[in-house]
Amino acid sequence: MTTLVRPNDSAVRVGPRSALVLALASLAGLLMFAWPLLLVPEEGVDTVAPPFLFLTLLPVVVLVVLVELTEGGMDAKALAMLGVLTAVNSAMRTLGGGLAGIEMVFFLLVLAGRVFGPGFGFVMGCTSLFASALLTAGVGPWLPYQMLASAWIGLGAGLLPRSFAGRAITGRAEIAMLVVYGVLCAYLFGLIMNLSSWPFLLGIEVPGHEGSLSFVPGAPLLENLHRFGIFTLLTSTGGWDTGRAITNAVGIVVLGPAVLATLRRAARRASYGRQGE
Repeated sequence: MTTLVRPNDSAVRVGPRSALVLALASLAGLLMFAWPLLLVPEEGVDTVAPPFLFLTLLPVVVLVVLVELTEGGMDAKALAMLGVLTAVNSAMRTLGGGLAGIEMVFFLLVLAGRVFGPGFGFVMGCTSLFASALLTAGVGPWLPYQMLASAWIGLGAGLLPRSFAGRAITGRAEIAMLVVYGVLCAYLFGLIMNLSSWPFLLGIEVPGHEGSLSFVPGAPLLENLHRFGIFTLLTSTGGWDTGRAITNAVGIVVLGPAVLATLRRAARRASYGRQGE
């Protein structure tokens, strides 16, 4: 039977204060992603650019969370593991290069978050996307959004249930759960990244052009959501997001059991959370 890593063995401890900072930062990040639905542009404008204040604040928000999670909660062994997995994940991302949605960066992030806990998953999501962006020349105003979205994926993997109805979730049941989670993350990642740039790409709808998928200033929330949903389905869901979902599912099914066993063996040997006991 596969040995589960206990919650107190997480590589990055998340105390009450860290959890509060993480929750507030996630809320702020969610508002930054959803800015198209909250923005009320001035009358007479034909295009809208994303609030550049958000592009400045988002890296600060991510940095604050990283400092809070790692301050006193990550020892040398956890830092070494983070460095190794970040390097591996960054190198794997260059293999696909995002071609047709082939993203090799997320399935390992899901597995690592599952083993090492939500704090580690959050930090690894940030570091993996940052390092891979440097390798692939993918640095741009979208990078902080990608880092935060990936951090949420690692965080969520660490928060997945470890038992159900009194029984530990192991073996095939665990792999099936991680596959479902990996597929959902693939589509959600594409959706929220599209949301952050939607009006910037299409501009504000010009009066008289009915049927446009552009952002309509002052329109009801549900109407703009409907337009955005169609835009995402046509431009992302059936292509990039589906390719990403297939990559995650295949990676977790084929490599998941071996990678989970390897990571858990490393976690047991490192004895995270037991320093000084």
